[in-house]
Amino acid sequence: MHKVALGMVAVALSMSAASAAFAEMKVSSDEVKNHGTSPKSMEANIFGCDGGNMSPSLKWTGAPEGTKSFAINLYDPDAPTGSGFWHWIVFNIPPSTTSLPKNAGDVKANLMPEGVIQSRNDYGFTGFGGMCPPKGDKPHHYTLTVYAVDEDKLQFAKDDMVSPAVVGFELHFHSKAKAALHWTYGRPK
Repeated sequence: MHKVALGMVAVALSMSAASAAFAEMKVSSDEVKNHGTSPKSMEANIFGCDGGNMSPSLKWTGAPEGTKSFAINLYDPDAPTGSGFWHWIVFNIPPSTTSLPKNAGDVKANLMPEGVIQSRNDYGFTGFGGMCPPKGDKPHHYTLTVYAVDEDKLQFAKDDMVSPAVVGFELHFHSKAKAALHWTYGRPK
């Protein structure tokens, strides 16, 4: 009887240790809440949009042991392009970084840690490109994902002109964990 009870305690302890070892990554922002609506300040200021084009502040926790860098992307699957729209691609973020300030996506503001690369988005420029769904279209869905990466620098993504697809390819094979924020944004007609 004692052996069965002792065995059950051992199993419970090992499950507890396993869940602690695989703590879930989480990401949050002061500007946009998960499953909320993004503010006008995050709207683009091109393509007929007149927002602030400011990337949100971000904080993330729960990266697994062995994380060597982080990467971030922001994607709109509802864009009327046939392939969605990549708004922000960031990689080679040092493992000691667990937050970014508001507007870090403005390359000229120089708010990113040294060595971080903000790649070309689907607008055709580097850094953050805010939301700009067509006027009167249903609100678009946006997903911002933070990845814990198992290498300090992506192998094939060498500069700010690399495509979102190449970065995504590398993240597919080198992500240890990820966390996402989801929100919507629309513009009235």
